[in-house]
Amino acid sequence: MKGPASYFPSIEAKYGRPVAEWVELIRGSELSKHMELVKWLKAEHGLGHGHANALVAHTLAGGK
Repeated sequence: MKGPASYFPSIEAKYGRPVAEWVELIRGSELSKHMELVKWLKAEHGLGHGHANALVAHTLAGGK
């Protein structure tokens, strides 16, 4: 695994939610800009910067 997906196993283990659930949360947000979404995940859901960044990059690239 390369890129954002390389973070997925540790994201799921640390935060207890599957990546698909995070993608739904991000898509359901009223935010649309990359860094706004990263800041939101960090502030509202307690994610670390690298994990939030990987999830947002994956989601905005059309990931599931």
